Amino acid sequence: MSDQQEGVKIVSDNRQARYLYEILEAYEVGIELKGTEVKSIRNGKANLRDGYALIRNGEVWLLNVHISPHDTTSQYFNHDPRRTRKLLMHRQEIRKLIGKVEQQGLTLVPLKLYLKRGWVKIDLALVRGKKLHDKREDLKQRQDKREMERALKRG
Repeated sequence: MSDQQEGVKIVSDNRQARYLYEILEAYEVGIELKGTEVKSIRNGKANLRDGYALIRNGEVWLLNVHISPHDTTSQYFNHDPRRTRKLLMHRQEIRKLIGKVEQQGLTLVPLKLYLKRGWVKIDLALVRGKKLHDKREDLKQRQDKREMERALKRG
């Protein structure tokens, strides 16, 4: 099924994470939000660029993700744009992640923020940082692929 058939609307995509990290596993997780945050996300005003997740006391927390304050809401009722938000995952998934994050030195990074059937979801990835030579190798492979496609179009 495509994203449109399933009712998925991508609000924010963290393309930089795919460049900086090697993605090992990805999880679809829910997120605990306030009403003004949901309104801002529906308007497309969210940024995942510097975001990451931590596991504390058996719960997963999303840090440093910017969701802009809602325009028409008064400042008193609005939310803090960079507040720490709780992510909703199954306990067994969290237990698996605890071991991987603590022992293997891996990181949790949000890849995508989207609306799915009216619910706000995040694709959370378990990642390992890439070294500079890995990034160069990826760029080289991408350029080679592009050149091959051009050659096939011409010939």
